Amino acid sequence: MAHLNIEIKARTQKSNKQYQTLLHLGAKDLGVDHQTDTYFKVPQGRLKLRQGNIENSLIFYQRQNNEGPKASDVHLSRLPADTDLRPVLLAALGEKITVRKARRILFIDHVKFHIDQVDGLGDFVEIEVIDKDRSMKTSDLQDLCEHYMQLLEIEEQDLVAESYSDLLALGGPAAL
Repeated sequence: MAHLNIEIKARTQKSNKQYQTLLHLGAKDLGVDHQTDTYFKVPQGRLKLRQGNIENSLIFYQRQNNEGPKASDVHLSRLPADTDLRPVLLAALGEKITVRKARRILFIDHVKFHIDQVDGLGDFVEIEVIDKDRSMKTSDLQDLCEHYMQLLEIEEQDLVAESYSDLLALGGPAAL
């Protein structure tokens, strides 16, 4: 399935408050997913195998590393929890880096929220406004992302341009 996301990632020191705000807004809490994302060496974009207790997917995406709401072109295939793709992908492509995190997943309509504790990096919050059929205006998706940034009290200085994989490759918390 291919779709468009408008998304942000931000450092946070108020994840409990943000979680309570989302619940107050009526978010559906899917729980905490203990995820291992293996990133593979590819000539463009990012290819990762996500293995968790809630989400299991093979994901290819392309986006610019810039702060603030940004477009991400996502191709995602859901996988069974017991998939054995990792050894095949490692043999074919090689490993770029592995990211481990505890991710609380919440939804309000077509907006997905992550409250993450990332090994070696710390605490983050993410907002993904998802357009599964590419029927919405990009400006509307961006406005909705900015709306939730305000509600969650995400400040400009907390925004992070890079992916977790890039931050770990750059040297972990020192790269923040």
